[in-house]
Amino acid sequence: MRLLISFAALFLSVLLLQLSSGGVGPLDALSGLKLEFSKKEIGLLGSAHFLGFFIGCWWAPRLMGSVGHSRAFAAFTAAGAIGLMSHMLIIDPYAWALMRVASGICVAGCYTVIEAWLQAKVTNQTRGRTMGVYRVVDMTGSMAAQLIIGVLEPASYVSYNLLAIVCCAALLPLTLTTVRQPETPASPRLRPRLAYDRSPLAAAGVLAAALSSASFRMVGPVYGQEVGLSIDQIAYFMASFVLGGALAQYPVGWLADKFDRRWVLIWLSIAAIASSTITIFASGLGTTGVMLTAGLFGLTTFPIYSVAASHAHDFASDAERVELSAALMFYFALGAIAAPYFASYLIDAFGPKALFIMIAGAHVLLVAFGLTRMRVRPSPADRTRYTYAPRTSFTIGRLMRRSRANSQD
Repeated sequence: MRLLISFAALFLSVLLLQLSSGGVGPLDALSGLKLEFSKKEIGLLGSAHFLGFFIGCWWAPRLMGSVGHSRAFAAFTAAGAIGLMSHMLIIDPYAWALMRVASGICVAGCYTVIEAWLQAKVTNQTRGRTMGVYRVVDMTGSMAAQLIIGVLEPASYVSYNLLAIVCCAALLPLTLTTVRQPETPASPRLRPRLAYDRSPLAAAGVLAAALSSASFRMVGPVYGQEVGLSIDQIAYFMASFVLGGALAQYPVGWLADKFDRRWVLIWLSIAAIASSTITIFASGLGTTGVMLTAGLFGLTTFPIYSVAASHAHDFASDAERVELSAALMFYFALGAIAAPYFASYLIDAFGPKALFIMIAGAHVLLVAFGLTRMRVRPSPADRTRYTYAPRTSFTIGRLMRRSRANSQD
């Protein structure tokens, strides 16, 4: 308990960071619609965020090694705050895209610092409890960030300024903590080929997860407005997706530990196809139907990344786990960069239903690929424990390495 209290400053910074960075995505989408940006330009904003996220993941360990944890965190937070406050100074989608690159760098950089700090302080005995609290705080902040857009007026300087204030507030707990700054860990080598070599199906699953999650979270508000939801209803619509994903973690984890993970991944994709289809036809069933289908969509798609990551780690040695986690994050980042722009292009060309048709099509391909891979090699006899894998930084694998090292009986 004393250790968790000592981490309170880090967890509070995570919560504030999620509120600011998680809120800017849907707020940008709604603001872009109000300012008459095209749907493709709105999708570009989401893609720009994940481009910044990729840059931040790569750059953060190097900057942390040069200037230390606290200064690196301050620099990344400043980049995010500048990006937020600049929105209403320049009303241009391409300028906003550059600002979203800054916010993406902020998110990846800050999470890298926080996770490196946690990794340096936890022990094998406290790792499980610490990670459990970390995941709860992260998920709570993500859900609250979706709800906060219900009270923020789109295309308003005040709204972006409030998010910038929350972003700056994330500086205070970490920079004022009396906990001694740890030594900077060596950054993991980025070897994208490692993920494909260990499990082509896992790499494909991570790409499908990125397509589902990134396109929905960045373009979902556009879909919500297209089907007639008000701004406060869009907030609940987005939060329902996160809540569904949170509720899915335990039952899916139990299934992934008990049965062949390839079958779990395949059936999750089949369920994602079904939930996408239901969502397409539920748009005419009123607000309640749309909310329930958003939760169902999160329930079926959110755990796919963690199942795919666990399957990849089944074929890896303990020495490869950190680099494998970074490689899987690399594939996720690539998919997330492409997904929002492509989804918005389809919505612009074919209407709001095209978002879920695209996602369903990706999962059809994943099911076919999964069935093909099952004929190539058997599932390993010794498997790692299922672990919910946050998509936060390339260094998250260091925190999760011990929890994956213990195989199932």
